[in-house]
Amino acid sequence: MKRLFAAIPIHLTRESIDSLNQLQEKLKVDKIKWVDLYNTHLTIKFFGETPDDQIDDICDALDMACSGVEPFEMKINRLGIFGSRYNPKVIWLGFEENQEIIRLQQNIAAELEKIGIYEDRQNFVPHLTIGRVKQLHQKKFFQEMIDKFKTRFSQKNEIKNFHLLESILKPSGPEYHIVETFKFEHK
Repeated sequence: MKRLFAAIPIHLTRESIDSLNQLQEKLKVDKIKWVDLYNTHLTIKFFGETPDDQIDDICDALDMACSGVEPFEMKINRLGIFGSRYNPKVIWLGFEENQEIIRLQQNIAAELEKIGIYEDRQNFVPHLTIGRVKQLHQKKFFQEMIDKFKTRFSQKNEIKNFHLLESILKPSGPEYHIVETFKFEHK
């Protein structure tokens, strides 16, 4: 069994990392589990614990999902939260609306369905998780900082591939290993 997910690697620019470091410094009194900023990715599909004998079929489906998909560009353009304003759960970076990522995600869902892996009920919201909120000491200040940093992000990323990754959970945080890479076609 392996804990698997499909994701697009996203490398943050120095400017984005600097802004996120400033946000972390402002929110240092709060209990937030920050993601390693040098290991960010956009999750397309989370599989969870997956039997070894299913991995080849998943790889074949993901490969088929790339058919007709060309490299594309995505732009990070905002900071946001999941959860309510006063009970936030996740801090994330969001992307400008992009039809290519939606098409890729739909291709993946359709190909996986053919092998008996069905979509979960959540809507696909392209984002990079950057922090998980455990406890806030000043909710109003937290929201002020989220609002202040909301528009500080503007970064373009050329998307040429995605990975099937294995996630190994460790006390120091998750460790990711590439199982397979799926490249988009140049026409």
